[in-house]
Amino acid sequence: MRRRRPRVLRETGRARPALDAGGPRPRRQDGGARARGLPAPLRRRIRGGAAGRARRTAGSAPPRPPGHRRPGAAAAEYVRSSGGIFRDCHIHDFDILRWVTGREVDSVTAVGANRGDAYFSAAGDVDTSAAVLALDDGTLATLQGSRYNGAGYDVRMELSGTAATWVVGLDERAPLRSAEPGVDWPPGGPWTDFQERFEPAYANEIGTFLEMARGRVDSPCTVDDALQALLVAEAATLSLREGRSVPLAEIR
Repeated sequence: MRRRRPRVLRETGRARPALDAGGPRPRRQDGGARARGLPAPLRRRIRGGAAGRARRTAGSAPPRPPGHRRPGAAAAEYVRSSGGIFRDCHIHDFDILRWVTGREVDSVTAVGANRGDAYFSAAGDVDTSAAVLALDDGTLATLQGSRYNGAGYDVRMELSGTAATWVVGLDERAPLRSAEPGVDWPPGGPWTDFQERFEPAYANEIGTFLEMARGRVDSPCTVDDALQALLVAEAATLSLREGRSVPLAEIR
């Protein structure tokens, strides 16, 4: 009787250990990019040419990871073992950037600051982050994030091209308020955390994985996809630490 290799669902940031562990590689692997559920409509429009030729893309992702002791901040214990804000949080944004645009990242320039609790700097991390990423077709991508956001869970991505600008994550519960007189949109209560924001995406991720395990579909997010996102996160972390732009070729 032929022995079947296992099907494995891994979170995006676990790609490197999966490849470095040695031994037989699982026949089917899924990188576990639950955050892809949100920008799927944007990807369809961009890949369909609705924006024209891409010129720039921007992302906003103030994360609130599990283990926070009070609303808006990560627990000190969690931060010490998280790997830093780019590996822990923005790795999902790096995956989405590649997935939506279909392009690879050439280089990363990252900066960060500590504007909150001292345990972030004590762990060698930052609580506020920003990065400029140059893609292989010349498109510039910007990203900003924070461990704090008192307004709620704000995750958005926009892409501007020669024909239009499209944005995803801007809905009735986006934690934004306009300063323009007479503008009261968005009307709904803000998203509070990532569990609530991505609940449908988590369910879809598990459902798709089960279909993949049954052999009915191919993996939409392979472990190699997850590895590429991790390499961008490594480059961003190195850029932050050394204060310079880091080519991805240096990491690969």
